[in-house]
Amino acid sequence: MIDSQTRPADDVALRVQGVAKSFGATRALKGVTFEAKRGEVHCLLGGNGSGKSTLIKILAGIQSADEGQFQIGTNLIDATSVSPTQSSDLGVRVVHQQNSTFADLSVAENLCLGHGYLTGVGGKISWKETRRRAIELLDRFAIDADPDTQLSELSPANQTMVAIARALQDQEGAHEGVLVLDEPTAALPAHEVNVLLDALRGYAANGQTIIFVTHRLDEVLAVADTITVLRDGNHVATLPRTAVDHAGLVDLIMGRSVKSLAAGESRLPVGQLVLSTSNLSGGPVKDISLTIHAGEIVGIAGLLGSGRSSILKMIFGLLQPESGTIEVKGTPVLAHSPRDAMRKGVAYVPEDRVRDSSFNSLSVLDNLGMSTVAQYFRRGAIRHREEASDGRSIVDSYMIKTQDLDSLMSSLSGGNQQKVVMARWLRRKPQVLLLDEPTQGVDVGARFEIWDLVRRATAEGTAVLVVSSDYEELAGVSDRVLVLQSGRLVAEVAGNDLTDTNLERLTMESE
Repeated sequence: MIDSQTRPADDVALRVQGVAKSFGATRALKGVTFEAKRGEVHCLLGGNGSGKSTLIKILAGIQSADEGQFQIGTNLIDATSVSPTQSSDLGVRVVHQQNSTFADLSVAENLCLGHGYLTGVGGKISWKETRRRAIELLDRFAIDADPDTQLSELSPANQTMVAIARALQDQEGAHEGVLVLDEPTAALPAHEVNVLLDALRGYAANGQTIIFVTHRLDEVLAVADTITVLRDGNHVATLPRTAVDHAGLVDLIMGRSVKSLAAGESRLPVGQLVLSTSNLSGGPVKDISLTIHAGEIVGIAGLLGSGRSSILKMIFGLLQPESGTIEVKGTPVLAHSPRDAMRKGVAYVPEDRVRDSSFNSLSVLDNLGMSTVAQYFRRGAIRHREEASDGRSIVDSYMIKTQDLDSLMSSLSGGNQQKVVMARWLRRKPQVLLLDEPTQGVDVGARFEIWDLVRRATAEGTAVLVVSSDYEELAGVSDRVLVLQSGRLVAEVAGNDLTDTNLERLTMESE
């Protein structure tokens, strides 16, 4: 309930005081305390299981805390009994990671879904007033869009800004309430991220308090005024952006010094030739010849449209080559189909996990078994007990955090979903592992765990070909990196020359 004794006004927009929450024996939050000031971008960070998602749900009234309270503006509220209505009445607005806009409706119609349609005589919708109000909101939030435009025609950043405008439209002043953005840039291309971050800076400058949840540390360093880090349900630190750098953030999030992703001397020597392509062409790809040996990680760097993902798709049989050959351990891949590639020992983790590899409406166990279901099919029936036993072992082995095997895939964090997808393929002991942006959309902790899984595979002789837009990461994990420009291989970088600066320079140099 809202405390009848309100606190005096100060510059604190949100104060979290001693908030705790347990799920059975699991303590998701352990007396978390911090505060966010008016008119600041306050980044909330933490790895998988840190408690940040649980805290947001309690603040929004979706879940109840076991103890603790919030101060929102001058109002005290018991965190054990917050309802969505109370949270909204006090000015808390949450824009969730999952897209909550409607692409097939107009901009004006999307804005109305948060406020209700303006009506005239007889209760009929007044489209004139609806359009007028939409224009006012678009102007207020500096969104370059026409209210009659279908939302799908807007850039991804502007679509996100429409969702923010919809959430904040009922506030009379920019200084009111708290806007919570849960991974708002997760699905945005790099150039669109900057557009959104500029908009957030503007909103904060006008007095809006923003709680910004993200796993992308470069964005934190670019936009944050203040940073709060949670780890394993505990509050680790709240500090100004100027007091920490990238390495320091990783240290706070992980609870240990930055672990180098570099290959290091402990890696096994490169083994026999596993994958080779000769003069491979198709789509944007032009005359690509490459080789990868057992235990080797080879990276591909290139700008969007350079053909980097197309190479992986051709090797896996999703894109038909126009010319050239593909061989796995000297055996040609002739059918150029995923089935033939899988029979040759090729595994593929695509870039878009949600669209192409994660079955969110199915259980974790079903997702794990997608590539191996045939081995449990005997005498006309699936041996569910054996499948479940193997599933439990895989969850433990691959560090997947889930309540149980029957949990929906959609209930897992992005990092744990990606580990399920990785485990689905790695349990097949592939000869070749193709990875397209394997750590995109996951937090720092999950990144380390995913690369640990990859190294485990290379130690057993798997050859890995990986595409990544994160050149610092690519330089760290790869034995060598191939650089593409306009579909052609223009450079190969290894040894002391393999740095993120060199990769960025080579990919952007004109031919």
